[in-house]
Amino acid sequence: MDRRTFVIGTTATATAFAAGPAFAQDAFPSRAVTIICAFPPGGANDIVTRPIAAALEPILKQPVVVETKAGAGGQVGAQVAASAKPDGYTLLSHNNGISGYAEVDKLFGRQPKTTRADFIPLARLIADPVLLVVNDQQPYKTLKDFIDDAKKRPEAIVYSSGGLYGATHLPVAIFEKATGIPKLRHLPTNGGGPAITALLGNNAQMSTQTVSATLQHIKAGKLRALASFGGARSKVLPDVPTLKELGYDAEYYLWVGIFAPKGTPASALATLSAALDKAAASDVFKNVVSGLGQEFAYLNAKDFEAFWTADAKRSDEAVQLIGKQG
Repeated sequence: MDRRTFVIGTTATATAFAAGPAFAQDAFPSRAVTIICAFPPGGANDIVTRPIAAALEPILKQPVVVETKAGAGGQVGAQVAASAKPDGYTLLSHNNGISGYAEVDKLFGRQPKTTRADFIPLARLIADPVLLVVNDQQPYKTLKDFIDDAKKRPEAIVYSSGGLYGATHLPVAIFEKATGIPKLRHLPTNGGGPAITALLGNNAQMSTQTVSATLQHIKAGKLRALASFGGARSKVLPDVPTLKELGYDAEYYLWVGIFAPKGTPASALATLSAALDKAAASDVFKNVVSGLGQEFAYLNAKDFEAFWTADAKRSDEAVQLIGKQG
């Protein structure tokens, strides 16, 4: 039996045609769903994408596979997802970095490879406060110690990030502006995990990373958190002051969201959105988030879309602060 599906518009009205009157379209999903993770293992995206995938499987009654497509500060995964067939079977796990890609291309006079219009926001999984962390080989005990040294010898301090213009690069630009320190030396890597590895190995002396990605290393004494970019102190790190407490007007969260390619059928979007809402409320996901030191910050599709619009403006401003690099 020949089945063809035509997608009309960007919101996805599907009409099925068949050779005989007994035709019935397969219910979605009828096979495995793949979530492309745009960053390598060890970073925030990987850490929260896997438990949400596990929580989705019994709801969708299909396997949910997490496939890593890392590189270029998350752009590789974004491009793979944007070019995937928009049928609901390929989703994308990404973070703040996805907001600024078009602004970066604009900065360099390039045609954007992807824009925000290429993706449909389905859910924000977390919004993790970023910490300014140094490794245990550094002498800094307070943020003032770090800032004083950075003003004296900025070229001697290297910070690692998950990639140029990515979600752990942007907050450094915000921090530099708020504190008035000169621009520090940048060591871009291909994800949050490698950036933390560089920090632990003293190839970098500082990084801005999330609570969830660094908590185990902080507890082990390998990393030291000097300040939080959060609006309030973290409940799991109550001794770490916020930048605002210390007199600096800077706030930043690394969020992780799930997206579908534009053109995904409305019926599939509705199924996925409802499944994500249910999965995020499950003990499987909530216990992992709590164990990572996170507070529940889930947003459904409608609220995430509004948040993303506002947050994208902050990302664009940070990209402009960084200027041309690379």
